[in-house]
Amino acid sequence: MARAVVERTELRSLATRSTKKLPQRPTTQRPAANSTQSRTEIKDEKAPASSEQQPAFKGYIESMREILHMPATTADPNIPTRRVTAEYCAKRFTTPPKNVTMLTRDFIGDSLYHPSYGYFSKQALIFSPKKGYDFAGFRDSADFLKTIGRQYEEIERELDDIRSIPRQLWHTPTEILKPWYGYSVAQHIVRQHKADQSGRPGGGSPLTVYEMGGGNGTLMMNILDHIRECEPEIYSRMEYNLVEISPKLAKQQVSQQSRKHVVPHANVNIINKSIFDWNTTEDRPCFFVAMEVIDNFAHDVVRFDYETGEPYQAFVRVYDDGEFEEYYEPVSDPLIRSYLGVRDSLVSPRHRSAALPPALYRRIRSQLPLAPNLSKPEFIPTKAFEFCKILGRYFPRHRLVLSDFYKLPDTLPGAVGAPVVQTRFNGSMVPCETYLVQPGWFDIFFPTDF
Repeated sequence: MARAVVERTELRSLATRSTKKLPQRPTTQRPAANSTQSRTEIKDEKAPASSEQQPAFKGYIESMREILHMPATTADPNIPTRRVTAEYCAKRFTTPPKNVTMLTRDFIGDSLYHPSYGYFSKQALIFSPKKGYDFAGFRDSADFLKTIGRQYEEIERELDDIRSIPRQLWHTPTEILKPWYGYSVAQHIVRQHKADQSGRPGGGSPLTVYEMGGGNGTLMMNILDHIRECEPEIYSRMEYNLVEISPKLAKQQVSQQSRKHVVPHANVNIINKSIFDWNTTEDRPCFFVAMEVIDNFAHDVVRFDYETGEPYQAFVRVYDDGEFEEYYEPVSDPLIRSYLGVRDSLVSPRHRSAALPPALYRRIRSQLPLAPNLSKPEFIPTKAFEFCKILGRYFPRHRLVLSDFYKLPDTLPGAVGAPVVQTRFNGSMVPCETYLVQPGWFDIFFPTDF
């Protein structure tokens, strides 16, 4: 199939970056041969105020100078590539592959979850205070945030002292608000379980809980501790299953029960596998818990033909020198086609992609110079869509307990449903303007359109 649009993005190795605070670099795009030429905008980040007045155009000149002195690519476009998936990479590669092509969701999934070089397998550490905070002891929210920030700095300093390459530290409400966050989830589950089983002989079915992506295991322990303390009869018959894709975190979750001053829970099963590999039907009524998990589910990228509205799916090509190229083909992937088909079938209200302007606007725009042939990119939640299918097929009597971000700052510019792509460097958060980044070093997470 003919390629519609090709965009290329250079990436310098993290090892060559300055140890000073990283400035935002302008995004550069170099269309490949026989592709549609697109203009490149260069925006200068506002510099902080100083005692000396700087020329308004200084940042622009420096940005241009940086672009002009970028090393020429060594990529050879004539080297054949093979199309792979994230699952294939997990089984065949221990380092990021080259001379391959994959769908956007596979590129993001490989970057985050690969067992050897993925972000969650290698770089990420979960911030966890040694004990819960005494919230009554804080003067206000600012005092609380200041305490968290100070502890963050201490932990990062310790990590930098013992590792030549800094690890990525991140936090969740489960850890910061423990144990109360877990207690509130437990109360909701118990209340709903009692309502569902009320009036049934023998007290109804036992409480069965599945949790996906349990991090350090803190939420699991807080839920079980609360139910054991407050609902001993329900606890005596309950079962808790934690589905964890990361072998490192699965071991950590098991070790939660061996801590000092902790009475182990005998009703826990740690299942080290991806939920997308699930193939066992759970016929019992159950609760499925996913707290701050689906924001890291990989998305696909689609763009629409400006004249016909036909969707095109994005691929990422990785060259022999590690450079990335994004290109588009007409939709052929079954999962993308299924998602778009379900979305297009909605009639109340009828769905129209925010990436595709109204037909009248497109007709007028097509008559003007430099008119685009494709719409702006739209990130679509194909893995979340697949997750919903798995719930319906293998957990037919489930109740979903879900918490996640519905809105995020610093998302990628110029796209619909775009993620945040960021990493921590020298104690500072560094946002990016593309998802085509070195696998394993960057967190990539999406807002959830509930």
